[in-house]
Amino acid sequence: MPIVPPPTAWAFPPADTADEHGVVGVGADLEPGTLLSAYRTGLFPMPVVERRSIAWWSPDPRGVLPLDDLRVTRSLRQSCRRFEIRIDTAFGEVVDGCRDPRRDGGWISPAIKVAYERLFDLGWAHSIEAWTPDGRLAGGLYGVAIGGLFAGESMFHRERDASKVALVGLVEHLRSRGGSLLDVQWTTDHLATLGALDIPRSEYLRQLADAVSSPVVLFG
Repeated sequence: MPIVPPPTAWAFPPADTADEHGVVGVGADLEPGTLLSAYRTGLFPMPVVERRSIAWWSPDPRGVLPLDDLRVTRSLRQSCRRFEIRIDTAFGEVVDGCRDPRRDGGWISPAIKVAYERLFDLGWAHSIEAWTPDGRLAGGLYGVAIGGLFAGESMFHRERDASKVALVGLVEHLRSRGGSLLDVQWTTDHLATLGALDIPRSEYLRQLADAVSSPVVLFG
């Protein structure tokens, strides 16, 4: 079971008070209790453009991937046979892959990495990894699990389809453990091809409340 950290010293505004960009507020800290409080109330952190402060986001609409609507094409199914799925065996390496400075739009700062590694050590953050038969990490994703919620943070690949295969592995794992909500934050074209869609913030918050109050244990 995850270790419960000390509660946050911060009080977040309601998620539905976000501005037109989806930002609820700027500041606070990245302590484990703060991060968990944010996810439970529908927020997630991402640095503002100048990267001097953390902004807390609640976009409307919100991107989710319904667990029963994952689209696995024939070619992706073939790719799944090329990789082995592992869980939580290389969390730091997955975060490093996601924060590769050569990637466009990289936003994962050293402070973000440290914060999520602390959540991992406490049993709240997790990585899903796609490995080659010869033992190389080909791609993966990481995120935060609370009750029936998995809040995806970022994904990467070093070989074709490896991040998609990791996502397939995640969805299969969540289904097997009774997960109910896979949050992808924003629905990109890439995620839309896999079944992700936009829902109103109000509907997301309703599903979130049910998910985080669920007694299921997704990992461990």
